[in-house]
This record gives sequence, C-alpha cells and structure tokens, in this order.
Amino acid sequence: MIHSTAIISPRATIENDVEIGAYSIIGEDVTIGKGTMIGPHVVIDPHVTIGPKCRIFQFAAIGAIPQDLKFGGEKSTVQIGKNVTIREFVTIHRGTEPGGGITEIGDKSFLMAYTHIAHDCRIGKMVVLANNTTLAGHITIGDHATVGGLVAVHQFVRIGDYAFVGGKSAVVKDVPPYVIASGDRAVLRGLNRVGLKRYGFSQQSLSALKKTYRILFRYGLTINEAIERINAQVEKTPEVEAFIDFIKKSSRGVTR
Repeated sequence: MIHSTAIISPRATIENDVEIGAYSIIGEDVTIGKGTMIGPHVVIDPHVTIGPKCRIFQFAAIGAIPQDLKFGGEKSTVQIGKNVTIREFVTIHRGTEPGGGITEIGDKSFLMAYTHIAHDCRIGKMVVLANNTTLAGHITIGDHATVGGLVAVHQFVRIGDYAFVGGKSAVVKDVPPYVIASGDRAVLRGLNRVGLKRYGFSQQSLSALKKTYRILFRYGLTINEAIERINAQVEKTPEVEAFIDFIKKSSRGVTR
C-alpha cells in the first residue's frame, strides 16, 4: 500500500490501510488516519494531522511554513478532518502563534484543484472550495459554505454557514450565513434559497430569513436599527439568531 519510492519519516504515524503513492514525502510528526489515500508526488511537511478516509491527489503540498513575515519558526499545525478530498496542486500552510497556531479543514470538505489555504484559516464541515480559490490568512468559513472558482478572499474575512460566493469574486468584508455574494468587490445578491432548500430548511425558516435579510439590507437602516426592528417583527428562529449574531460579531464590516 506504500510505494517503494515514497520517503516517510520514521517519526510519522501511519494508520492501517493507508495508501501512499510514488515519490510522495511524509515528514515527521505527521499522523495519517485509517483508509486515507495519498497520491503520487504529494508533500506533507511536519506537524500535520490527517483524519481517516481522506483522499489527497497528486502534487498537493500540505503543512509548509506560512507565508507570513512575522513567522518565527514556532511549532504550529495543520489539522484535517475525516473524509476530506484534496485535489491536485492544493496548498495548505501551517498556522502562526498570533492566529492560534492551527490551520483547520473540517470533515467532508472538498478542496478542488489549485486551491490555496493560508495560515490560521478555519474551514468548517462540508465546505466546497472550487478551483483556484485563494484564501489569505486568518479566514473563517462556516459549515456547508460554497466558494466558486477564481475567488480571492481578504485576510480576517468570515464567510458564514450555508453561504454561496460566486466565481471570480473578490471578498473583502464578511459574508453573512445563508446568502449569495458575488462580484468585484463582492456584494450581496439575496438569500441562498436553492442551497437552503437542498439542505432541507423549512418554509418557516426561509420566510424568517427572508424578512431578516430585507430589514438588514433593503430598508436603508443602520445595523443597530435593523436589529431592533428584526427583534420586534421577525420570529426568532435559530437561523435568524445565528444571522444576527454573525452581524454583531463582525470586525471587518459586513458585505452589503
């Protein structure tokens, strides 16, 4: 299951049923979970943990030191969950001490070819990053979000749960959960209704989110005025509360 040309550190931990292709290099302090498949010519640098049943395609590079001039060589990690797919030429960098020291990829996420994930990014579960998605440092992407091809996301930006970012967008401010955003610079296009229906959101939740979205972004109100009106007029479903909480915690400002 491990090709004879693969170079594997004796300090790496390789679980059962792992496949490692030709000419791949596995560094020290790397853990690879059961049933994971590593293609040929993959480089996994030190301090990387990969969960079970992942699939990593040829020429991916995982765990390199961050492209951060402040990085001082401190120990930091990449942590990849289970059932994650990483396609050709994906690059994922370790974290930095100011960012918590961890770059994290959630379970069942799908990273398409040429995706770049910089230091200290936190990617949720079942996230899809299409070809050539480029994430700067300290970015957080919520569960079930989708980011289209050729998208560039500014450092420290947050993208919420179930959000959809259209292809060839430049995202410089936070994208709330449940919405569609696209453009250069990205602007909101409405609720991600198709995606939310596919994930089984009830009509009650969709209706409450629609009212919330309109009050926040269509009435010309300040954020505080909009939140006051939402609290008075909209049913407080868990989705509405998550939407408002995301807005309140924004430090970069919210895409409008």
